[in-house]
Amino acid sequence: MSAETAAPVVPAAHAPIVLEKAIVRSPKAPVILGVFALLALLAAFAFPRTGTTRFGLSTSRDSIQLDPIPVSTQPVVAVIAVLLALLAILAAVIVARGRTGKLPLWLTIVFAVLFVVAFLTWAVADGLLPFTGLLVGALGVSTPLIFGALGGVLSERVGVVNVAIEGQLLFGAFSAALVGVATGSAAAALIAAAVAGMLVSFVLAAFSIKYLVDQVIVGVVLNVLVTGLTTFLAGVIDVDKIPASARFATVPIPLLSEIPVVGPLLFRHSLIVYFMYIAVFAVWFGLNKTRWGLRLRAVGEHPKAADTVGINVGRTRFWNVSLAGAIAGIGGAYLALDAIGLFSKEMTNGAGFIALAAVIFGRWDPVRAVLAALLFGFATSLQNSLSAAGVTAVPKEFLLMLPYLITVLAVAGLVGQVRGPAAAGKPYIKS
Repeated sequence: MSAETAAPVVPAAHAPIVLEKAIVRSPKAPVILGVFALLALLAAFAFPRTGTTRFGLSTSRDSIQLDPIPVSTQPVVAVIAVLLALLAILAAVIVARGRTGKLPLWLTIVFAVLFVVAFLTWAVADGLLPFTGLLVGALGVSTPLIFGALGGVLSERVGVVNVAIEGQLLFGAFSAALVGVATGSAAAALIAAAVAGMLVSFVLAAFSIKYLVDQVIVGVVLNVLVTGLTTFLAGVIDVDKIPASARFATVPIPLLSEIPVVGPLLFRHSLIVYFMYIAVFAVWFGLNKTRWGLRLRAVGEHPKAADTVGINVGRTRFWNVSLAGAIAGIGGAYLALDAIGLFSKEMTNGAGFIALAAVIFGRWDPVRAVLAALLFGFATSLQNSLSAAGVTAVPKEFLLMLPYLITVLAVAGLVGQVRGPAAAGKPYIKS
């Protein structure tokens, strides 16, 4: 046999080994859905409520008034409970036999919507629930969470764990109130909030990137520092009387704001909320469709490889963490200049930590993180709406713990096993 025709023989012992990625099937998500389906079944058949539940679709400011939608409480709850049980069984089958071992997003969303409808129908039996007001309130509560979640996604995708979202929101709110009182300008107050959030991020970036201090510890310390600093300054400086000129008023979009349900929900807000719509799209587009986003994700996943091709890892991390802080600071401005209209100590009330949970629940994706923030905001708005409607079927203490309960269940139960950015939390030392 000639050398040209001879084929190399690879001994079996040295044959290349192909490793297949193991599929991790976690039963947590189907179990959680099964528990909620069981609760719905108990509400429908063990603790039934009769009567008619009415869902109000119009607000007092709507030019087009719609009559409330009446539904028969017991039959609707029973039908939805059975559907939830079937969806829980389907979820178990998908996780057991699926290729990825994960639940599809659509199934989780459909299950959540059906459960919420069943719960509201059961809880407000023989009453009226202002459903459009509930949704509008949910978007309002979710706005600072969305800004914080977007900042968290940017920071962690570039490789820096951002536990300081709470401090960025709080310092942004204080700075917006302070500048608003001093200047009477809403634009100046908004810029001040962004700068304040950026300053908190400067400290986080400097200690974690340059001095290689543990990022989680730095974030926790910053939260405590900002809480103490703003509490002290608020006691010395009067920031609880923000003039009307420094607050963002509602700016309805002509025609669109008059569409029933959709108009009040999306097109009857202040400029900060409209800016939030733009920020969500900009962060998604920038991360996934631009060279800036590619470099950011490369630094967060494999900083050594990014350094090899000429990307300055430290500089990329520093400026993107600063940008994340500015976005979170604007969320704080919304609290002081729009939602509440004043500054009070610890007014964020843990919103930064819920935003961080939204980042994890959203798997470090901006769109998923926004959906998670909307879920947590809806839980808070639901608590307020049911309390205002005088619902007695659900204990008041349960309503108070509802937002945090949903947060824990979402992150610990539904999110399953996820992997964040590979280099998040790991300092990069140039070799």
